[in-house]
Formats: sequence, C-alpha cells, structure tokens
Amino acid sequence: MNATTHRPARWKTWLLTVFGIYPVIIALAALTEPVLGHLPAPLRLAVVIPVAVAVMTWLVMPFLTRRCAAWLAR
Repeated sequence: MNATTHRPARWKTWLLTVFGIYPVIIALAALTEPVLGHLPAPLRLAVVIPVAVAVMTWLVMPFLTRRCAAWLAR
C-alpha cells in the first residue's frame, strides 16, 4: 500500500455491507423457501449463507464500492 492509498472508515464499510447483505438475504430466503422451507433454520442457513457470501463477494460489494467510491474516500 502506498502513501496515496486510502482505506475507508470501518463504519462506512460496515454500512455498505449492511445495505448490500439485507436485500441479498431477503431475496435468497424468498427464492429458497419453496425448496428449503421444510428444513430447520440451521440447515436452511447452511445453504443460504455460502450463496449470500459469494454474491456479496463477487457481485454486490464490487458494485457498491465502485458506485460509492467518492463517499468511501472522504
């Protein structure tokens, strides 16, 4: 990391993550309910969480960090 690189404040990263993860979890819960609804919550989460993390890592967070780059840099 060089002197011109700036890390965003942790609270901004947290807030961006919350705004990203909420719709992902809601969508995955709704989409998987017909198939996984009969399973106990820990098993449903064992399926939904890895998918949510993948979606966040490779789709949502790169999009949000690009879209909010100016705000993150302040």
